[in-house]
Amino acid sequence: MPKVSVEIPQELLDDLNSHVGDDKKFVNKSDAIRTAIRKMLDMMDDIDRRRGRIDD
Repeated sequence: MPKVSVEIPQELLDDLNSHVGDDKKFVNKSDAIRTAIRKMLDMMDDIDRRRGRIDD
């Protein structure tokens, strides 16, 4: 799997870290970031469909 490096504000990283770990929503940061990207792309596809920019 390819690796991607990004710079994010500390506040955003702190918030992300509060959701990562044992007994939390995500097992690691990569899992959290992949989930967020998938959700964002799904939302963008929905918006594009509603506006007639893509067909299914």
